[in-house]
Amino acid sequence: MLLWPAVILLGFLLLTALVIGLGAQTTARYEREQRAEGPSGTRAATEPLGAISA
Repeated sequence: MLLWPAVILLGFLLLTALVIGLGAQTTARYEREQRAEGPSGTRAATEPLGAISA
């Protein structure tokens, strides 16, 4: 009787943890890129808009 509500709750919690994990990873990458640019933003002038850097 309580199996499906438990499965739904577990799925919700797992998906919530996935979203939080992906958001934290993306935020960390964004902050790393911002620190690499420096205060003058020199990298933005040398790369075309939308360029992917490794």
